[in-house]
Amino acid sequence: MTKRTILDVDVRGKRVLVRVDYNVPVEYVDGDARITDDTRIRASLPTVQNLVKRGARVVLMSHLGRPKGKANPKLSLRPVADRLSYLMQKRVSFANDCIGSGAENSVNSLQDGDVLLLENLRFHPEEEKNDPSFSQQLARLGEVYVNDAFGTVHRAHASTEGVAHCMGERAIGFLIEKELHFLGEELKDPARPFVVILGGAKVSDKIRVIDRLLGKADAILIGGAMAYTFYLAQGKSVGKSLVEPDRVELAREALEKAAARGVDLLLPVDSYIVEEIDFENHQTSPGRYTRPEEEIPASWLGVDIGPATIAAMRKKIAGARTIFWNGPMGVFEIRGCDKGTFAVAEMVAENRDAVSIVGGGDSVKALHRSGLADRITFISTGGGASLEFLEGKPLPGVSVIPDKVEKEENQNAASSSAQGSNKALLPV
Repeated sequence: MTKRTILDVDVRGKRVLVRVDYNVPVEYVDGDARITDDTRIRASLPTVQNLVKRGARVVLMSHLGRPKGKANPKLSLRPVADRLSYLMQKRVSFANDCIGSGAENSVNSLQDGDVLLLENLRFHPEEEKNDPSFSQQLARLGEVYVNDAFGTVHRAHASTEGVAHCMGERAIGFLIEKELHFLGEELKDPARPFVVILGGAKVSDKIRVIDRLLGKADAILIGGAMAYTFYLAQGKSVGKSLVEPDRVELAREALEKAAARGVDLLLPVDSYIVEEIDFENHQTSPGRYTRPEEEIPASWLGVDIGPATIAAMRKKIAGARTIFWNGPMGVFEIRGCDKGTFAVAEMVAENRDAVSIVGGGDSVKALHRSGLADRITFISTGGGASLEFLEGKPLPGVSVIPDKVEKEENQNAASSSAQGSNKALLPV
């Protein structure tokens, strides 16, 4: 069954409480707040604009950063309200709190088509504790609950799960609908060859996804520091490279499963190595590439994949018809250690015949830095949420939304098709 969406709910004249993900990077320069990346704000626009057009009284709620349950002026959502006003070319009012009489008065003053953004949910410790009383206070602000914050649906917080139980009408927005479609239906029966690219620091973050996709993928390409844990599983020297010694057996099992199932699990054959790395100042000592199959010397550490690995990955990616990428190939934030990640971004973007899906904060950040984001089929807004969905875990923020009934599916097929997401929403 598909989940109910905002198209299945009559919202005219109703207070619609919408959980959005406005956890965006904000910098303060001479006291002025600057949003350095408004991707998540823009991603919410289709849902917000649809509700406005249909005469809803839109109440938006989000978190920003990690204020640890205390008010922090530098983590206020007020700059987000200003940016949203600019993007919508419409006044977005702002409430100085997300609960209490002030928030309720702000909500009660809304007219049909108005938009209000509440202050940071995480200024209250009860948000992350999924406190029932806090959930009820949020619920007083709306008559319809909508979740469109995919990046938070794997957390059972008050705004993502608790409040929904306190409200009668519940639905998802267009962003979550799209996420479930691409991470669910598109990867449920992918066009082949299906190539998975996984990077990042830890095998432990990706091992369940690897295990889940071993039954679906034609090839899994491994990069990032997690590759060196696989090296240990093969008995290779990794020098001072970042590894997880307690995950070596899991890596060994993944290699054995891949071989048994005929899946090409491609590990790096060469690396860019350095003797020292300074994360604070974003620099390294002079480095070099290892020769293909050369083990990493004892006093060196791997920080990126090498040219032979890039060439091998290029062959796999160029022939793919479905691509899923999550995780960088190296320490891409530091110049000299970024070539592998940006090469992969270019390879994925160049394959215009494939359905390409990219998830994970660092992968998305690299795409935007490369200027290639507009050439990707779908960029997921959820890092941990997308991985847990691919692992087959239930997502509390989605599970709490009722399924669409058959009559609704028939009535809204055309409308959902216009949003590009009318297929069945099934986990991998």
